[in-house]
Amino acid sequence: MSIDVFLRLLKQHILWFVLIPCLTAGMAFFVTRNEPKVYKSQATLYTGLVSRYSLLSDKQNSFTDRSASAFDNILTTLNSRETLLQIGISLLSDHLRLHKPDTLVLGNAGFQKLHQALTPDWQNLYFIAGDSILLHHTIDSLAKSKTDNPIKTLLLKSDSYYSVNHLGENIKATARKSTNDVMLMEYESDDPAVAQRTLTYAINILNSRYSTLKTSETNSVVGYYEAKLQKAKDKLSQAEANLRAFSAKHQLLDYDEEARNVATSREALNNDYNQELMRKNAAKASLDALNRRMGQQGSIRSANNDLSDKQKKLTDVENKLANARAYGQPKSVINQLQASVAQAQEDLKTSAQKYDAAANSSDAIPTQTMANDRLAKSLEYEESSARLELYKDRMSEFQAKTNEYGPLGSQLRELNRDLAVSEKAYLDLLQNVDQSRTKRQDVSIGGTLEIIDAPDFPLQPLSSKRSQLIMIGLGVGIFIALLLTALRFWLDKRIQSPEQAEALVGMPVTALFPTVKKPLVYSRTTRASRSMFEQLFNAINIEVSQNSAKSYPPIITLFSIRSKQGKSWVANGLTQLYDVADQKVAYCYPRATGKEQREQQKNITFFPYTIRPDFMNVTGIEYLIDYSYGFDITQYDRIILEIPALINNQIPSYLLKGSALSLLVIDANSPWARPEKQLLSMYVRVTNQPILTVLNRVEGNYVDVPRQDDAIQLPMSKDRSEQTQRTFL
Repeated sequence: MSIDVFLRLLKQHILWFVLIPCLTAGMAFFVTRNEPKVYKSQATLYTGLVSRYSLLSDKQNSFTDRSASAFDNILTTLNSRETLLQIGISLLSDHLRLHKPDTLVLGNAGFQKLHQALTPDWQNLYFIAGDSILLHHTIDSLAKSKTDNPIKTLLLKSDSYYSVNHLGENIKATARKSTNDVMLMEYESDDPAVAQRTLTYAINILNSRYSTLKTSETNSVVGYYEAKLQKAKDKLSQAEANLRAFSAKHQLLDYDEEARNVATSREALNNDYNQELMRKNAAKASLDALNRRMGQQGSIRSANNDLSDKQKKLTDVENKLANARAYGQPKSVINQLQASVAQAQEDLKTSAQKYDAAANSSDAIPTQTMANDRLAKSLEYEESSARLELYKDRMSEFQAKTNEYGPLGSQLRELNRDLAVSEKAYLDLLQNVDQSRTKRQDVSIGGTLEIIDAPDFPLQPLSSKRSQLIMIGLGVGIFIALLLTALRFWLDKRIQSPEQAEALVGMPVTALFPTVKKPLVYSRTTRASRSMFEQLFNAINIEVSQNSAKSYPPIITLFSIRSKQGKSWVANGLTQLYDVADQKVAYCYPRATGKEQREQQKNITFFPYTIRPDFMNVTGIEYLIDYSYGFDITQYDRIILEIPALINNQIPSYLLKGSALSLLVIDANSPWARPEKQLLSMYVRVTNQPILTVLNRVEGNYVDVPRQDDAIQLPMSKDRSEQTQRTFL
């Protein structure tokens, strides 16, 4: 939307921009006629959220600014329902103790409202007003009761001084700066005493609840760490008891030292055992050697004995052979005995050889010497064997000790590890407990809000906002007027300006005609319309002169998409100019009532025609006009053909091909949408000729009005004026 269009819209809807703002400003003036006075009490509090020095300040390695979240916590606590309820209860308790209005506690208007709110059934509250604690508990119980009562209504459902909603809307707390420790609190009311006392109770209850919440928070942390510390201490004590029981059970003074002593003793015992084993093996080897020597002495004796035995056996066998021969034994027996004698002789010879070999040895030792040495080595061997048995017993003891100390090492390491873990956990929790206790002490010291400026008693009410509200109402009215104008512009499908018409139609606008309500009166609009007819007349003549391909006389076609667009108005204006120019014109127009007849007015002839069912197939104008009218096209200089609205009639395709140009008449107050665009597109395809666009009934100052000296006052006869009046429809 251009600035010109916007200004024209403002001009068209100037009445809206006058009435609506006046109406809204008047409503604001009426609503604020009894505006109550407002008093504001203010207080300044020191929070210490940023720069406060505390017990933990020196222990913090890096500074972390948590003032924003802490301030949000303060505001949340202040705006909580329970805080606001306690403020209302405290304020109501004060007011119920009054027997008459007091300007320092409650004014007359508030006193009357309070006594009106309490029904006679609840007047007994005044009798316990002397006991402030009992009264406070009674009001608190009534506020939290499950049944309705006047006290609960005052505190939760009304718009009184004590209402939770009223307090939440009017108690305001803000930080003076984003990185400042100072918080500003204010409260507005129509009673200065109520404003001051409400703010005082708000600060006290906020301090109490906020410090309680912070302290309970630290108490829970301290309790948690103390419980964990007690469990860690019990676990540490159990680990120490397990280690003591282990040492007492296995009689350990120092496991590592005793393990080293056992290992050293076992190594020395192994060395002694090996030395003794070598001595035993040496004695055994010596004893075996002596036994072998003594075995050699025994072999001589054995050989001597064997020789004696063999001699005795030979003697016995020979005696038996002699007896057998003497007694005449059989030959077989004698032969057997002779064989036995021969065998005994051989055995004796062998034994004699062995005896000679043993008796003649070179390393033979005396028997006495060998016996003494054998006795000594035997004693040494026995002693060594006895010592080895003792060594074996000691080694078995050391092995058992080693087998016992092996698992004990892993058990002892496990016990020591449990003790170290328990001790470390205990020390860590002890540190946490110390920190949490320090934090609790820090919160108890600095967890409250310090009052810098106590709530003041406002002596003067705030300046009235009535003028501001009236100005706001005026602005709202202007905005509503703008909104309605914009909605009308966006929702209105009518053509609002020549620029919009050219954009929608897609053709330049040749002529603009204002709305002429009194065409016979010489006025500004008639002057503008006649000037525009002259311009349109010139444009038609130029187009006709340049179009030499069409037959003479040229046919000027007037058409519109919808009816009642002003085609007759444009046609009458053109015929008037042609009449003044002394040119004969035939004006052919469709019948509206069926009673129209041929008329002749000077050089202009009016030919009404009836729209035929086959209107689309008409090829010439002479086929439209009644034969009785004697229409002869060669008798005229111009033919003006008005065809009916295209939206509900046929397009005479063949008839339009002979037209020199067309005039599209559009009423600025008519819509232009998709059907209009489609019909115009079909008309352009059919005619393929110049089309001049005429915009009729244009509102505003789009039409240029010539000066009075430049305007031409054309004479208008009586009959002509009547015809013009008819064609205005």
